[in-house]
Amino acid sequence: MIVRKIALNGWRNYEFAAAEFSPGTNVITGENAQGKTNLLEAVYLLTGGKSFRTRFDKELIGFGYTSAEVLADVFAFGREQTVRIVLRQGQRKQIWQNGVKKTAAELAGTFAAVLFCPDDLNIIRDGPAARRRMMDMAISQLRPKYGALLAEYSRLYDQKSAILRDWHEKPSLLDTLDDFSDQMCRVSAKLIRYRAAYASRLNIAAAPIHADFSGGRDKLTLAYRTVSTVVDALGTEKEIYYALCDHQEQHRRAELDSGQCLTGAHKDDLIISINGQSARAFASQGQTRTAVISLKLAERALLRQGTGETPVLLLDDVLSELDAGRQDFVLNQLREGQVFITCCETDRLTSLGQVLSIRSGTIGGAQ
Repeated sequence: MIVRKIALNGWRNYEFAAAEFSPGTNVITGENAQGKTNLLEAVYLLTGGKSFRTRFDKELIGFGYTSAEVLADVFAFGREQTVRIVLRQGQRKQIWQNGVKKTAAELAGTFAAVLFCPDDLNIIRDGPAARRRMMDMAISQLRPKYGALLAEYSRLYDQKSAILRDWHEKPSLLDTLDDFSDQMCRVSAKLIRYRAAYASRLNIAAAPIHADFSGGRDKLTLAYRTVSTVVDALGTEKEIYYALCDHQEQHRRAELDSGQCLTGAHKDDLIISINGQSARAFASQGQTRTAVISLKLAERALLRQGTGETPVLLLDDVLSELDAGRQDFVLNQLREGQVFITCCETDRLTSLGQVLSIRSGTIGGAQ
């Protein structure tokens, strides 16, 4: 998979900019706050119309603009494709692929990219939501229908939450509570099976990568966890559904009292351990960064296995806080597929491929 060129209009801090990229490594250089990450964000948008930094499209539109546009030529699955994404204040995003209007769900699966950015360290540091989001973003690229399931679950969750919040004032709302609970259990069963299968494969793929990355000093393990009544998250959808129904029945009174949804896929977590201890509780800064980069490289390997093509690799400030040996390990990963790597200093990177300089939202010529 390759991004051949891109044009940005009103995107973040880019008034207008265009660039052509190498099919190999592209080194994006410039001082802080010039637009390096914004460029990577635009490339990532091509994977399914979503930003990795915000849930709100309006934040992608540059200050003083009423719209933003990303236009790119990409090559994937043996086809040349043109993707155009337009964002307008107060309107839903519009997406075209080769001139045909598409939804975000339809765009997903036609192009894939794996991203590492400094905020990804929160995958380990933060609560379960950060780890669910990591899995959801990866699975959505592997299984395009997964995004529609997530959207359906979000809709059901919001509606059930409103019932639990307001039923004291409007008791008639309870007439629909059990129906929403049942629907959430059904969609949760599907999501849990997807996530559990992905977590199992990610664990297998990440372990050897992390062992090499850490010089054999640390062992990374992953374990998927959902609600307590689900004994086997890799079981059949029917088995998981019935287990969720049991959990729902046990917590119905607690939900009414607390006003919160206590059963469902929104309770899932990915337990990340290093040398048998919780990474969230005990990992050092260096161990955290090493573990997250290993997860991202494993994600890339799984996407390559699942699609038959090498996804684009987006690395934002990836070398910071790594010793020389671990920097060398990362740089060795740049030999396959198209890579975008940002940095402030190019001392070690200028020989790796094309260099593009970013300054105040403008993209300098290739070097």
